[in-house]
Amino acid sequence: MSGIRGGDTKPELLVRSFLHRAGLRFRVQVRSLPGRPDIVLRRHRTVVLVHGCFWHRHPGCRYATTPATNRAFWRIKFAENVARDTLKLRELRKLGWRPLVVWECQLSPKRLALLVHRITRLPRTH
Repeated sequence: MSGIRGGDTKPELLVRSFLHRAGLRFRVQVRSLPGRPDIVLRRHRTVVLVHGCFWHRHPGCRYATTPATNRAFWRIKFAENVARDTLKLRELRKLGWRPLVVWECQLSPKRLALLVHRITRLPRTH
């Protein structure tokens, strides 16, 4: 597990690149916000969380598998991850941020264009 990266993953870099090309400017992994969101767009009061399907348990996704060995450990680990995600989303909303979750398996140009649309077209909450 030491080879697992906490940031700058391929899906994250893909989303960041797409948002930057769309003219959106952002900060990455802002430590002052709950859960240290992957992408923070202060101007739009929006955070983008790029979730890996395996670690964050994307419901119904073929990549959200459970390893065959040490199943009890993995069940607990995944349950903690999902609970933490739910808590951090709630905390972000309470602080007035609009969290958007992007799943690793859904990274396509069409989905990323929809993300840009959601960020720029939805009314900002202040």
